[in-house]
Amino acid sequence: MNSKRKIPVAEPAIGKEELDFVNEAVTSGWVSSAGSFIGRFEKLFAEYCDAKYAFATTSGTSALHLALESLDITFGDEVIVPTFSFIATANAVSYTGAKPIFVDSENTTWNIAPELIEAAVSEKTKAIIPVHLYGHPAKMDAILQVASKYNLSVIEDAAEAHGALYKGRKVGNIGTMGCFSFYGNKTITTGEGGMIVTDNVEVADRLKLLRDHGMSSKHRYLHTVLGYNYRMTNLQAALGVAQLNKIESLLDAKNQIAVRYNKLLKTIPGINLPTDSEWAVRSTWLYTLTVDKDLFGKTRDELMVFLDSCGIDTRPAFPPMHMQPIYNTGQSLPIAEKLSETGISLPSSVNLLDSEIDRVAKAIKTFYERK
Repeated sequence: MNSKRKIPVAEPAIGKEELDFVNEAVTSGWVSSAGSFIGRFEKLFAEYCDAKYAFATTSGTSALHLALESLDITFGDEVIVPTFSFIATANAVSYTGAKPIFVDSENTTWNIAPELIEAAVSEKTKAIIPVHLYGHPAKMDAILQVASKYNLSVIEDAAEAHGALYKGRKVGNIGTMGCFSFYGNKTITTGEGGMIVTDNVEVADRLKLLRDHGMSSKHRYLHTVLGYNYRMTNLQAALGVAQLNKIESLLDAKNQIAVRYNKLLKTIPGINLPTDSEWAVRSTWLYTLTVDKDLFGKTRDELMVFLDSCGIDTRPAFPPMHMQPIYNTGQSLPIAEKLSETGISLPSSVNLLDSEIDRVAKAIKTFYERK
């Protein structure tokens, strides 16, 4: 590996087992949405999440949409979501005809602030979608307490949190159901793809029906409801099985990256490192920190430009969804807005060399020391 390559924010870790499994799927002739790897991937992923059921989908976004549809959420309904998240969380709500209701973040975990959720509940509210942002679990007990009080479903958006633990429990199977993404930059990948996990048999039956065109399980080509083609291919599932087989080593590698960044960056004024709650085990999807201009001397955007000139790729934190042109609610949600303005994701690929992490940290320190 060239130590002077442009260091990417994320890239998949694809090895021999992945190639072997995909080749097996190809040579079997089962390349579409049927084949042995699909059921195998679902079974393994359900077991990994300590869930009874798992349903592979075309993407994390389609998983969210399918989850909402399985609850009959529709026009006139409302779903509470954190404003600080990738836009797919809100878009999935909009696909159903329902309205996303945006809530601000908390300073510590950056996730939806549980104490603000109840004020957002109305007679139209049907569900809450907490996002385990950047791999840190949301405060599920407090969220579930509000959900129980108002008889709301809870769909965990765990797209960025494979393997994260909330009070010792895997995220994704704490609420009504949980949705994961296997996009190419996620901890494990199927290229595109997603998964829904649940313990609820009624929800599971509904998910199975809706995922395959609403076709009856008893009568082929008899369609009882409006469904979708949200089925994962056997090729993707083959890749997923191989990735899942090594998820613990991938998570450990991600954690070691975070440990090294923390050690190298902790003494630089204005660089605010990500914090982990004592009740949580983060799944470090992207190593994301914030930049305090008053202490660091430059803005987050100026740092990103400098790092790019050094051959280091970065990403800004997500723009708050309430400020996106498609939604633009006019709300003032100051914590999310501040996080968005100051947050930056550094290279976080498991393929990173220690020398490359050192190079990133040195570049940040060099930029700070420039007067």
